[in-house]
Amino acid sequence: MSDKLFIFDTTLRDGEQVPGCQLNTVEKIEVARALEDLGVDVIEAGFPVSSPGDFNSVVEISKAVTWPTICALTRAVENDIRVAADALQYAKHKRIHTGIGTSDYHIRYKFNSNREEILERAVACVSYAKRFVEDVQFYAEDAGRTDNEYLARVIEAVIKAGATVVNIPDTTGYCLPGEFGAKIKYLMEHVDGIHKATIATHCHNDLGMATANTMAGIINGARQAEVTINGIGERAGNTSLEEIVMICRCHHELGIDTNINTTKINAASRMVSSLMNMPVQANKAIVGRNAFAHSSGIHQDGVLKNRESYEIIDPKDVGIDENSIVLTARSGRAALKHRLHILGVDLDKDALDKAYEAFLRLADKKKEINDDDVLMLAGQHHRANHRIKLDYLQVSSGVGIRSVASVGLDIAGEKFEACASGNGPVDAAISAIKVIIRRNMLVKEFLIQAINKGSNDVGKVHLTVEHDGQQYYGFSANTDIIGASAEAFVDAINKFVR
Repeated sequence: MSDKLFIFDTTLRDGEQVPGCQLNTVEKIEVARALEDLGVDVIEAGFPVSSPGDFNSVVEISKAVTWPTICALTRAVENDIRVAADALQYAKHKRIHTGIGTSDYHIRYKFNSNREEILERAVACVSYAKRFVEDVQFYAEDAGRTDNEYLARVIEAVIKAGATVVNIPDTTGYCLPGEFGAKIKYLMEHVDGIHKATIATHCHNDLGMATANTMAGIINGARQAEVTINGIGERAGNTSLEEIVMICRCHHELGIDTNINTTKINAASRMVSSLMNMPVQANKAIVGRNAFAHSSGIHQDGVLKNRESYEIIDPKDVGIDENSIVLTARSGRAALKHRLHILGVDLDKDALDKAYEAFLRLADKKKEINDDDVLMLAGQHHRANHRIKLDYLQVSSGVGIRSVASVGLDIAGEKFEACASGNGPVDAAISAIKVIIRRNMLVKEFLIQAINKGSNDVGKVHLTVEHDGQQYYGFSANTDIIGASAEAFVDAINKFVR
């Protein structure tokens, strides 16, 4: 019999901390339900004390899902814990995740404290959380850089105080796999009562070792992995759910498995990528569009003769249907609805009608409609409620001449028009929009990404706009890259112009 590895998904908490990836409550519920369908054991739904929106999301997610444990994050602060307990009142299975930094970096510079005082605070926060819930998880922030002997003292103390799970994060992504594995092994061997709690890992990917460190922890005794869909998260991201699950599934000799329904991995990946406007890199393990692509003639020949020559995973095992319906301009609503369902997106009738109209327009421009195109179309209905909409855009541009753009905006039903020149067609379009929206706005980041290949392809535009010291994220996709740039700029403006 395999050992059970609990999957703790923090897509909605740590993953959502990525700039530009914020979701509203309705979208968070959609992701939470997909995680439940996937088989995730614990959903970290948010940090309730951080904002009214986060508090409300934890409340609504608690109502929306049934069997996963719903977890709320806190600091080692009594008010944080009280607020988290209140947010979890409707959860069928509830957990408070509280803790404090334990490395000398945190103790000295973050808390201006000492080891004994931090140990006391760790015990106090767990004891206080136990007043509200039975299931209390303690995190030792920056455990990766914490002295093992001191870390063992803290973990032993919080288990005695009632912690049911002890989280050992490599917060900065600094540890080498051998080092992190040895840390977990040390705790297993030196903490009295360690078997009364589950050891969890929470590894960041700053040096590209999140998955390796997590697996090293699991091999040495950790039985909960804290992960995110597509590995999203602060800075370079977190450990990828799909990578840990499929490593355990492929390496039977480990004797470790999860409750995850792997055939739903691809749909969950696409949903999170679409809702968070966070593209999955093409060569991303398991869920990247090239993960099962073979361009080398030698590889193609080998795969055709025997798939296992170059593939250790059957694509169908992670929900990639090699015999998917091909979408063209002649496809009907049913075909589009079926493909969206496979990708984890279910639209109501009105939204499907709008997506289908946009699909037909796109199909007239493109020879091949791929999954990313379909998800882009499904996401366009979210912009229908924007207060500011791009009515039209006309640009004159060429080699040796200055670009000029004319734009029309619909602002709450009132029409506005403006012209402006710029250093290129995109700059001209953005400048014309600025003439109408008289705010101090600066484009800080600008990224164009082709979904597939070819000059007729849909391009994604991601940009960040700075306004009054705050940064706002905008996104759009269109076969006209200048139009996509203008739409993305307007998308960002809608975040701060009310």
